[in-house]
Amino acid sequence: MNQIPSEHQEQTELNSSQLQNFKSYASQPLFSLHWELKVILYLGVLLLSSGLGILIYENLDSISHQAILAAMALVTAGCFVYCYKQASPFSWQRVESPSPFFDYLLLLGCLTFISFIGYLQFAYNVFGTKYGLATAIPLIVLFFTAYYFDHLGVLSLAITNLAAWMGLTVTPLKILSSNDFSSDRIVYTGMVLGILLLALAIISERKQLKAHFAFTYRNFGVNIFYIACLAAIIERYNSSLLWAVVITLFFVYLWKLSHKIQSLYFLVISIIYEYIALVALFLIYVTQVIKDFAFIVFWLFASAVAVIIFLIYLSKKFKNDRLQ
Repeated sequence: MNQIPSEHQEQTELNSSQLQNFKSYASQPLFSLHWELKVILYLGVLLLSSGLGILIYENLDSISHQAILAAMALVTAGCFVYCYKQASPFSWQRVESPSPFFDYLLLLGCLTFISFIGYLQFAYNVFGTKYGLATAIPLIVLFFTAYYFDHLGVLSLAITNLAAWMGLTVTPLKILSSNDFSSDRIVYTGMVLGILLLALAIISERKQLKAHFAFTYRNFGVNIFYIACLAAIIERYNSSLLWAVVITLFFVYLWKLSHKIQSLYFLVISIIYEYIALVALFLIYVTQVIKDFAFIVFWLFASAVAVIIFLIYLSKKFKNDRLQ
């Protein structure tokens, strides 16, 4: 587009200054609104499902349970039927979305299905005290849907439901506030879930079974495992050194993995988590011997600056390695 023939310049009577301005403008890359539009559409789905939930909650007295369940069932069925008809043939490889609204309707259908199961339990206590069954049904449906329709958003919902089935809350805003990390069961469950998700990531890549799902599995697994270990360090003073060894071994594993798969993201979060563990150990042990507040503040500030400088260095190194 920046190559303009001289005869065209003469025909359009462009002087050299105007031609240079045109070339400069034409050489600039186009600004993509792809991700902005995706975020807006995802927010629309979430706001719609949240709004319907609030509307139902505020009008429980005037709307029968049967009508609410029927409406949820119709929305869920409509979304799934549309997606089934529009979906490309199933493949264990990446499958592109057939239409712009396909992903969002599928996500809406899954969210409505989860609400349907939850409301069914609330209104009629269908599952009784078998709460594991109430979370297992959406879990199975969500994993099947994620794989069949190749949807990373639904896969994230499935992993969240898997954690709920195991007794954990892994949503970003509630993972720290809604889990009792003073309980050994919660800590060990978090570690087991993290290892399980990391194993699923490895299987996905090695067997080429939706290999692009590996990042989502690994992302959840790494964060859950690290948070469980950090909670163990902070909550269990007597055995915090043992947990520090565990988290350091995991750091070594993730360091090697990050270089193998060329992932700066996992390298950065592993360093950040390791630094948090180091700070926790410093505050637990060193502050018992050194009571100088100024020294403690200086060490925290200096160590944070050192970590930031190291992260900047790693970022530049990764970029240079990719260019070579």
